[in-house]
Amino acid sequence: MDVVVLGGGVNGTGVARDASMRGLKVALFERNDLAFGASGNSSGMIHGGPRYLVYDPAVTATSCRDSGNIQAIAPHLLFRIPFLMPVADRGPKMRIFFDLLDGFFEAYDQYQPLKRGKPHARLSQAEVRELEPGLTGDLVGAMSFDEWGIDGARLCVANAVDARERGASVRVGCTVTAIDRRPDGAVEAVRFRDRVTGEVGRLTTKVVVNATGAWAPLTASLGGLAPERARVRPGKGIHVLFDRRLTNYAISAFAIDGRQMFLLPWENLTVLGTTDDDYYGDLDHVRATSEEVRYLVESIARVFPSIHGARAIGTFAGVRPTLYAYGPIEEALSREHEIIDHAEHGAPGLYSMVGGKLASYRLFAESMTDELARVFRLPGRCATHTTALPGGDEAADPFAMATRLGVDAVATRRLVYRHGSRSARVEDRMLARPREGVTVCACEPVLEAEVRYVLANELARSVEDVARRTRLGLGACGGMRCAARCGQIVAEELGLPPREGVAQAIRFVTKQARTRVPALGPDQARQEAIAMASARAELGIAATADEDDEEPP
Repeated sequence: MDVVVLGGGVNGTGVARDASMRGLKVALFERNDLAFGASGNSSGMIHGGPRYLVYDPAVTATSCRDSGNIQAIAPHLLFRIPFLMPVADRGPKMRIFFDLLDGFFEAYDQYQPLKRGKPHARLSQAEVRELEPGLTGDLVGAMSFDEWGIDGARLCVANAVDARERGASVRVGCTVTAIDRRPDGAVEAVRFRDRVTGEVGRLTTKVVVNATGAWAPLTASLGGLAPERARVRPGKGIHVLFDRRLTNYAISAFAIDGRQMFLLPWENLTVLGTTDDDYYGDLDHVRATSEEVRYLVESIARVFPSIHGARAIGTFAGVRPTLYAYGPIEEALSREHEIIDHAEHGAPGLYSMVGGKLASYRLFAESMTDELARVFRLPGRCATHTTALPGGDEAADPFAMATRLGVDAVATRRLVYRHGSRSARVEDRMLARPREGVTVCACEPVLEAEVRYVLANELARSVEDVARRTRLGLGACGGMRCAARCGQIVAEELGLPPREGVAQAIRFVTKQARTRVPALGPDQARQEAIAMASARAELGIAATADEDDEEPP
């Protein structure tokens, strides 16, 4: 093997794709599942980040440039998110601030063409009220600016699938237990263990790329290096999900401590985020707390008070692998990325990718693969910015598909969003097997044919994996109406005992319930408890062990 990539997030899958396209023999190992970490638990935006323009303009430039590239290769996954930044009328100083803010966004407008964004607009109080009636208080006005949303998990899956179709070996649920080095210190092989089957093995390789995000220091230690050689400063970000689109526009606001946050319509839900706090806990079990949820809700309620009456249906949390720096507050840390060549630490052939953000993942992966091209003396250049990801090559018509299949157009529209032109492959399944046209998850919605498709073609091995690829069970019901059926399908497709499908369903519903609890009030919490008990009774099985009691890494 030429290159072993460790980590199935957006950086790791991006490198696997780029290296495979350039002709290298690549193997990718992911200990959990694709997009398990920050990539699948981010704010879901490919954005320029106007706040970075103040202290890190290079990040804004690279993010905007790569946003345009990602739109070109995966147009089906991108959706526009117009933002409003309201400014309260609290005297002359705020009116001066409003003028300064206008000038700031004029500077940000210079980057908008890179990501096909619209220039900002200066809005009066009356114009703001007309656009977003839910905003409260006396306002000087607001600024509008343009960003793009994306499903980070789908982006990782698309990169991984493309890499595999180009010859790469992609193994999920497979942990690397050691990085072997020769007597001269150079990388020689990786040792691995499949966490499901128990299979162990050793794979020789010339280069190992550590793209494990917040886990980077631990991964570097597998090769005998001190964790400090790949140091990051992990930052926890949490988000709260609401059951529908509460606003027409995303709203940017400030918390009591001056940190910026947002409420944004995202796909068919609303996302409130995000915190940014140093994190020292278990990276495999990152969860939101009720205190963090309250911090976000109370902050956004100052400008959008109806948030108190909205139905929260869950939370999600991730850990950013921010570049290490001692002293600055979390929000002021750089979002730049860095490639560490561990040859300077006596380990030639071992590299670590640290820092970075979703919006500039492709450029980060290109930089890493450029280094691999130098090592292997490869001709040619990167083509990931001009070569479509799976499904991004041509447009598909969800309404014509709905007519052909006789299913709900909402279901086909969501299907086309996730799979682009490859939704035709799911359609083919339904035409050959009409029974697969039934809806498994009504909240999203998700059809049975799509569940079977991702199990057969997108490296899914569990109910949770299916949810990450299709958003099954991530809506208002929390999986209580669809997890059991999904578990049956998983067992059928993967040849597992039926009891394993049931156990997976229970584990998934239990995990979803845990993510919901921090965001629930007393009345909703009682209703959730009754619903959970009813779901377990229907499945005829007792609650399984706590997910924290699962097999250790």
